Amino acid sequence: MRRTDSGRGRREDHGPVRYGPPFPGDGLPVLPELSAVLAAAASRADAQPVGGAPALLEAACGYWTRRGLPSVPDQVAAGPGAPALLLALTAALAGDGADVLVPRPCAAWWAPYARILGRPVYHVPTPPESGGVPDPYALLETVRRVRAEGGDPRLLVLSVADDPTAGVAPPELLHETVEAATAEGLHLVSDETWRDTVHAPHGTVLLSPAEMWPDAVTVVTDLAGALLPPAWPAAVARFPATGAGRHLHARVLDILTGFGAALAGPVAAAAGYALDEPPPVIERREAAVRLHARVAAAAHAAVVAAGALARPPAAGRHLYADLAPLREPLAARGVGDAQELEDFLTARLGMPAPGGHRFGDDLGALRVRLSTGPLLGGTDEERAEGLTSPAPLELPHLHRALASLRSAFDELGDDAQRWEPPR
Repeated sequence: MRRTDSGRGRREDHGPVRYGPPFPGDGLPVLPELSAVLAAAASRADAQPVGGAPALLEAACGYWTRRGLPSVPDQVAAGPGAPALLLALTAALAGDGADVLVPRPCAAWWAPYARILGRPVYHVPTPPESGGVPDPYALLETVRRVRAEGGDPRLLVLSVADDPTAGVAPPELLHETVEAATAEGLHLVSDETWRDTVHAPHGTVLLSPAEMWPDAVTVVTDLAGALLPPAWPAAVARFPATGAGRHLHARVLDILTGFGAALAGPVAAAAGYALDEPPPVIERREAAVRLHARVAAAAHAAVVAAGALARPPAAGRHLYADLAPLREPLAARGVGDAQELEDFLTARLGMPAPGGHRFGDDLGALRVRLSTGPLLGGTDEERAEGLTSPAPLELPHLHRALASLRSAFDELGDDAQRWEPPR
């Protein structure tokens, strides 16, 4: 009997999909120029073609070309969010009996789309210095083990700027992993939703797997990462410029058509405007990245000061913490696994704090993802103020939010010190 690493725990009935973790939104008011574009398109009654209209595809090509990935419209497809595109890609690449590989941990929405299709999902450990990209040796071992058990691993999903870990994979690790995956005949889907949210863009080298091995990598970018609000679902995919890539592109369009996954016209107009990256979009994105980087750094400092473990966040609007050093004070509060940690911190902090089991980590590990968006304020005015303030962490509402976070972790840290035996 084949063994699968499906990540199911004893809390399966807690809602692993319907009640899964929210997307780490930016918590900011919608850019007025985006609202104006969407409103201007709201009166149009014509439907968007599945896969995107020519103007949107041209905008996506320009976006990728500016990032070192030259593209033409025949290589590109658009859909109502990255989940729709990943479902179609998984159906096209692994829907006929193949297996899917993902890192451990990984974005919470990756694995469910394979399971919807009845495909096993195998989690591959990531190295300590980076999330989102599997360790190359662990990847090779997993592929060989799955094949020995009668499986057919064919698809690897990874991310160079990661949710949930907020890490950016170093190019040397990425190169080794991509080389190992392609040598084993895997097709790679690179989720690059967070590539434009790197906290130190001049000090961080971010490469796409498609730059290293363009014939075997499909890139998916959800525009909610840096360009659009999460409530306006839009994403784009870039396929290899090969015969196999053209076949995959056509198959994905067939599948998107089959379940009616077309972009809403007004959202498509806003997506095209955002992908063109006019000055208002660039200025808002850069300001939002600076703000979230500062808040994430402050949240990281609070978590680490209490004794928890967390790598400094390098991208995105979140951080990933391991509270294993605080296990004893947490146990005194009835917290013994990731689900109980999620429940405890969500109630204590007054914001979502999804446990690591949501991202494929072990249920028994005390890991949690914390988002920065909920810390920015309670009103649009407060949240917008952080974008222009020279010292956003000193704003009263942000200061209070971070103080509350520090207080929650300080309590645990103080209790942990009391649990330590005298020397």
